[in-house]
Amino acid sequence: MTAPNPLSDWQLQCAYRTLAGGGVIAYPTEAVWGLGCDPWDEEAVERILELKQRPMDKGMILVAASVQQVRFLLDALPPEIQRKAEQHWPGPVTCLLPDVHEQVPEWVRGRHSTIAVRVSDHPVVRALCEKAGRPLVSTSCNPAGRQPARYSWQVRRYFGDQLDRIVPGALGGNRQPSRIIDIVSGQQLR
Repeated sequence: MTAPNPLSDWQLQCAYRTLAGGGVIAYPTEAVWGLGCDPWDEEAVERILELKQRPMDKGMILVAASVQQVRFLLDALPPEIQRKAEQHWPGPVTCLLPDVHEQVPEWVRGRHSTIAVRVSDHPVVRALCEKAGRPLVSTSCNPAGRQPARYSWQVRRYFGDQLDRIVPGALGGNRQPSRIIDIVSGQQLR
C-alpha cells in the first residue's frame, strides 16, 4: 500500500507545469534525491546530462507511477518476461527491459538496447508521474563522481539555481539506491 500524495495541489501543478515546459526538477525518491524531466524532451534530458557531467551513452532510468505507464515496453516482451518484471513493482527495483521497438529515445536509452525502468511506490514520484501521464527520467541528483543528494540542502549545494524546481518531500525508507536487474538474464547488476 502506497502512502498518499504529500504534495499540495498547487505544488503538484507547479511541478507539472515545469516538466511540461521542458524544465528539470529535483525530487525525493525511495533512497536519494533524483533529477527528472520529460524523457521525450531532448533538450531537457541534455540539460540533466550537462548538470551531472554524465555521458549520454550510459543511459538513464525511466520511473513510472504504474505498470500501465510502461505497458508500451512490456507488451513487446514474452508473457513470462512481463510477469518477472511486474513481480518487482511497485518498489525500489529497476528492471532492464529490452526496448524491442526502440520506443524510448536514444538520449534516454544511451548505447543500450535495453531501458532501465522502475515503477515506484514513493508517493511524490507516483504523484509526479500520474500528473504527467507518463514515465519521467529519474537519475540521482549529483554531479558525476559525487555522492547522491540525501537532503534538499545538498541538492541546492550541487546545483543552486540551475534547476527549474525543487519538489518538496521526504525520501523513502531505503538507504541504498534501487537494485538493478536484467529481467531477461535475471542478473542483478546493482
